[in-house]
Amino acid sequence: MMRKEQAEKRADRIRAFREELETLESEGVLQLSPEQKQGVDSHQNSLLESFNRSFDVDTTQSLKNLSMGMRIVTAFGGLALCASIYFMFVQIWGYLATSAQVSILVAGPIVLLPLAVFAEKKESTLYYASMISLAAIACFIINLALLGRIFNLPPTPNAFLVWGAFSLILAYRFGLRLQLAVGLLCLLFYFSVKMGTWSGAYWLSFGERPEKFIPVGLAIALVPRVCLHTTHIAFPSIYRAVGLIAVFIAVLIMSNWGSASYFSLDRDWIEGFYQFIGFTGSALTIWWGIRCQFKGVTNIGATFFTIFLYTKFFDWWWEAMPKSLFFLLISLISLGLLSVFKRMRSHLKEVTV
Repeated sequence: MMRKEQAEKRADRIRAFREELETLESEGVLQLSPEQKQGVDSHQNSLLESFNRSFDVDTTQSLKNLSMGMRIVTAFGGLALCASIYFMFVQIWGYLATSAQVSILVAGPIVLLPLAVFAEKKESTLYYASMISLAAIACFIINLALLGRIFNLPPTPNAFLVWGAFSLILAYRFGLRLQLAVGLLCLLFYFSVKMGTWSGAYWLSFGERPEKFIPVGLAIALVPRVCLHTTHIAFPSIYRAVGLIAVFIAVLIMSNWGSASYFSLDRDWIEGFYQFIGFTGSALTIWWGIRCQFKGVTNIGATFFTIFLYTKFFDWWWEAMPKSLFFLLISLISLGLLSVFKRMRSHLKEVTV
């Protein structure tokens, strides 16, 4: 059964095909007979009508741009709704009896989930379902946190596992990418915390050892290599983005804070090692993104390669030269990098054409 993401990609291909066909006809390269053109147009129009009827798919670039704006508004609206729920709890919480508090906490997600399903059936674009499901996640997080406080339970990292599982269930149920990112972040914290506790550390001090985020982030980034998403085709990019960003942030911290390492080695050596990992890893990430045509992966690799490079420039030259000369040198190096990337782009165009 076709999903919304697949219908959107097919509609994009139809739009690109029509634009290219018009160009070829104007250049005299290809001329379809009236019967052939009518048959192609009739088939594509019927496809677009079915996509629009079933999924409300954007059939023009203007509609696509407007939908992007609507998704951004939906995300902000969902986050604002989560904040509203939280501050409402804070405002009225002290005036409620314990039984009323527990009843409200338990009822929140139970009421919101059917509302999300109802919104999905009534509106195929899932904007309202996305907002309601975000509110359900917020209520579920508040649920466990406040129930633990009511009954004086000790804090536990297992809450991140439950929150992550709940978010992933909603993400796969409705096909929502923001909810998937929330779930992956919760699982990232959970497994990183568990790795820290295995080494004997208290779980609330998980931020003191950023190294444990590296293997967990790599595992998340490689999930799409193992679990193929034939239905939710937009999900692999979220896995790769969350995993790679977690890895590179941890490597960036370790390259400037070697004393936080698990290894009992010289601090300068550890920082140098992670600087090498940062440069090498970001370069390999760029290569991986180009080879597999993962635009997001390429952008992440290029961004962190630039960050690692400019961080080293700061370490080398900030104290050793006037600030005006420092920034002039940075601008000249940026021009050099731009020239290198331009040559790479030209080479790739020659290879792919």
